[in-house]
Amino acid sequence: MNDLVKLERASAPGVATILLDRPKVNAIDDAVLDGVLEACAELADDSDIRAVVLTGQGRNFAAGADITSFPGFDRDAALDFSRKFNGAALALETLPQITISAINGYALGGGLELALATDFRIAATDARLGMPEILLGIIPGGGGTQRLSRLAGITMAKDLVYSGRNMDPDEALAARIISSIHEPAELQAAALELASRYASGPASLRIAKRVILEGYHLTLEEAAEIEAQGFADTFTTDDMVNGVASFMEHGPGKATFTGR
Repeated sequence: MNDLVKLERASAPGVATILLDRPKVNAIDDAVLDGVLEACAELADDSDIRAVVLTGQGRNFAAGADITSFPGFDRDAALDFSRKFNGAALALETLPQITISAINGYALGGGLELALATDFRIAATDARLGMPEILLGIIPGGGGTQRLSRLAGITMAKDLVYSGRNMDPDEALAARIISSIHEPAELQAAALELASRYASGPASLRIAKRVILEGYHLTLEEAAEIEAQGFADTFTTDDMVNGVASFMEHGPGKATFTGR
């Protein structure tokens, strides 16, 4: 793990934090992407961690890619960078844990692209989100055109990508890009509280996440089979045994889960 991306496992029981830490604005370069990939590789097989918070050190989540290297890019270098960025975003998206981005300050371009790869996004009142690449004569290259279209709809994606404008948290909430807004001083606590709720959930959360991701782009018939397999997989977990027994004895919502 390099110094630009820190993996903190003591955030809360069962919760880890991936912290982007590249002053001044956590601009994303190859080294940051390497750090994200390394953090995801460590977390992928860690059954003790059941939820992950992604956030930025200081006043900003991540103000975008580090464009200082772009003047030296030819087409091949740009393609390599985009593929690496997409690999990091996919590694984040496919983590088995439930993932939450806590967006403080600017989440622009590549910063927003990383946030879009998590399950949920919550934002501070001073957050600003956007895809400003078009103002540089380029387009998003870390999955932004695709995830934004799927999340907020193709019209909103076209609006943000074509214009390069920023949106405030109220507009992002209305567009369902984020799920809640918090005062800046309360953002990290809110993210950890949400993560802790998922960290205390059953093993079936991981299965549900896998089923949703795997089935999303399939036909309904194919996706239904993915769900059937996942449903069956939940019956191999200790949490299913405990959850059903608790329901029958005490009613809903009383079970204690181990994540196994």
